[in-house]
Amino acid sequence: MDVRMTYPVRVEGNLDTGLSRWLWLVKWLLVIPHLVVLSFLWLAFFVVTVVAFFAILVTGRYPRAIFDFNVGVLRWSWRVQFYSYSALGTDAYPPFTLADVPAYPARLEIDYPERLSRGLVLVKWWLLAIPHYIIAGLFAGGGTWLIGYTDDDGFTWAAGGLVGILVLVAGIVLLFSGRYPKPVFDFVLGMDRWVLRVAAYAALMTDAYPPFRLDMGAHDPAGPVTEPSSPEHWQPANHRWTGGKVASVITGAVLALTATGLLTGGSTLLWADRAQRDSDGYLSASNSLSATGYAIATEDIELAGTAADWSGIQRLVGDVRVRATAADPATPVFVGIAPSAAAAGFLAGAQYATVTDWSTDRFVVHPGNRTLPAPETAGIWTAQASGGGTQTVVWPMRSGDWTVVVMNADGSPGVNVVAEIGATVPALDDIAWIVIGVGLALLAGGVALIAVPVHRAAQRPVSAQTES
Repeated sequence: MDVRMTYPVRVEGNLDTGLSRWLWLVKWLLVIPHLVVLSFLWLAFFVVTVVAFFAILVTGRYPRAIFDFNVGVLRWSWRVQFYSYSALGTDAYPPFTLADVPAYPARLEIDYPERLSRGLVLVKWWLLAIPHYIIAGLFAGGGTWLIGYTDDDGFTWAAGGLVGILVLVAGIVLLFSGRYPKPVFDFVLGMDRWVLRVAAYAALMTDAYPPFRLDMGAHDPAGPVTEPSSPEHWQPANHRWTGGKVASVITGAVLALTATGLLTGGSTLLWADRAQRDSDGYLSASNSLSATGYAIATEDIELAGTAADWSGIQRLVGDVRVRATAADPATPVFVGIAPSAAAAGFLAGAQYATVTDWSTDRFVVHPGNRTLPAPETAGIWTAQASGGGTQTVVWPMRSGDWTVVVMNADGSPGVNVVAEIGATVPALDDIAWIVIGVGLALLAGGVALIAVPVHRAAQRPVSAQTES
């Protein structure tokens, strides 16, 4: 069987005659409204494709309404890319619709699969598609369009790939000659068609493996994109995706993804509350710190608020504890907390290090040649502890600027300790359940906002029911 005549994804793009020499220079600006809408549509595309994944896994069928929606998103994206920097094939502004527009020069059709393999759905979108992802990435520039990625420059997939380079060449030729090189256009369309086939396969919309073949030219060899003749065809169903239904799915997708983050975060907080406390009820983080100077200090810790404010914060955070243990058990260690100005005055002129990033052990080393006295004699500490083994200080949580300083107890240089900071956070359990509750509420709202329009879009129109 000839795949050229049977492949279910068909992509066409007819090159306009009389293209403007200069319009392509500003199309990046003209397509911004489309990029904004498409960023939300691709977010919804991702969410409903996950829904389709489980539907196929259980039933072997791609839900028809979701299929029509996803075809519409691909079709809309293809029109915008054909107009802009994946082809520059037309100056006709793309319509804002998921439906097919027969008069527009860029069109896409994907045949609805009556049955899909339940087994393939587990592997085709990642394992089986890897060779195509590599090729599509070379064509499209990192494969960014394929995953619907958005960055500060908007929705794009051509930049950096062979498509983008050739389209730029065609644009320059068009600017100076007024003609789009037809061989370049045909080659670009072949690459675009390849990427769209891979996108449809990765989105689980067909089990037919994309052919390793560059079908160049405006017309897809698998057949033209034609008007459907049967009312049961996917195209009439696609027309039932009204603006209100699309907006509902997008809103539901945003809520569902937000809910996923909240549920994950809430579950993590609950796990930490139940499983990560030490014997004293503290949640702690520790790190090994070393410096050749006389001390290791934190950056200024600014705590602002009234006494009443701090009373509420202390009820939320609970007791805060700072610990330090010398790497050498024979070396006594000192831990102190002082107002930042007093700590800076004590350390001035001596070599010491300030921790700027706890997670990566990043320091700022302050040079100096002054010798520091034993820190216990400084008389600046609001809280302090000194001696062998592990030394513990309870944080004096109140308004002000504070600095935590760790030194050798005798004031000698070369500090090497394991430092730890922890808090009891008595409200963590309540916070976790609140976050989980909000996540569940958002998830329920998101599911409803997706399910209702999908259900309605799946219903046959009244006119079709009457005719049948």
